[in-house]
Amino acid sequence: MTPATAFDPDVLGLPLFEDRHRDLAERLDRWCSGRDWAGPAGPADRCRALLAEIGAAGWLRHLDTDRPATELRSLCVRRQVLAYHEDLADYVYSIQELCAAAVTRYGSGEQRRRHLPGLAAGTGIGALALSEPGAGSDLAAVALEAAPDGDGFVLNGAKTWIAQGDIADVLVVLARTGDGPGPLGLTAFLVPGDAPGLKASPIGAIAPRSWAEIAFTDCRVGPDAVLGERGRGYVVALDVLERARMTVAAAAVGFAARAFRLALDHARGRRAFGSRLADLQLVKSSLADMRVKLSAASLLTARAAWAADSGEDYAEASSTAKVYATEAAGEIVDAAVQIFGAAGLVADSPVERLYRQVRSLRIYEGPSEVLQMSIAESL
Repeated sequence: MTPATAFDPDVLGLPLFEDRHRDLAERLDRWCSGRDWAGPAGPADRCRALLAEIGAAGWLRHLDTDRPATELRSLCVRRQVLAYHEDLADYVYSIQELCAAAVTRYGSGEQRRRHLPGLAAGTGIGALALSEPGAGSDLAAVALEAAPDGDGFVLNGAKTWIAQGDIADVLVVLARTGDGPGPLGLTAFLVPGDAPGLKASPIGAIAPRSWAEIAFTDCRVGPDAVLGERGRGYVVALDVLERARMTVAAAAVGFAARAFRLALDHARGRRAFGSRLADLQLVKSSLADMRVKLSAASLLTARAAWAADSGEDYAEASSTAKVYATEAAGEIVDAAVQIFGAAGLVADSPVERLYRQVRSLRIYEGPSEVLQMSIAESL
């Protein structure tokens, strides 16, 4: 693994990947390595600018209407490379993929024609509005009301912790239409970001990014806003999240690979106790432990993506990869900070940023504890 390479070539060379994935990893890694990641100061403006750049460079082109839906190994490759190089680049890319996946898999022909070209170009920004103050992992508890009104619906309620919610041009919104109890009463809608009655308020986070609370006050949408079938919104949400779960593992591997590389380079160059840090037995042990966890996370993620693309049942593999990779990435980044010592605590230093950025991965697209219960139930 060279300093500019997000992938372990031994993993990428396995039969789980094909030449097109290796080519994609090389091209994207080269593009990322050759650019300056500095941008506007505010997280919302930075996210807009990054998404426009990623779209202009063609990395979202596969989302367009005349192209097949993304297969998951390619999506994992993109996320791992982007996360290795720049947290926010992975962030905006992943949310764009989530929104587009819902439209691609469940949208009508008209909905796909209306929204996918902009999402593919990076000129239209998407968001997935599922979570609420009282409904995070338990989507069946969603309370946002979508009351029938003529041939359309009126939305009242709130969503929170919505990625790109304050800059989105279109949001996939999960709301209660009252067609049955719990998950049976939910419907997915495509709601314009500038719809009357929709107000987005930015939320601060430990790793700055576009993140928002969204209030719906008598927000009316027409019948063409329904995504998929009425009363089937829970299915839409679970399907999109389950497919995305392994990609979170891929991003975790990208963060962990960067932390490992930074720690290894620092340990090789730092003098301590008359020798290099890398020559001290406890530091050697820590680096070896980091490498073992990184290798295991990489293989679990690749296996889950391969299973999905091969038409196998991938739910358990995806959850396993997500739990292990995100937990391991947190441990690897923490170990990297320890190897850096006080230098790792300096605000806005590379490892300090990684320390803040990696934490959220253990929560979204299914917290570790929820996924562990799911894995146990499948035994």
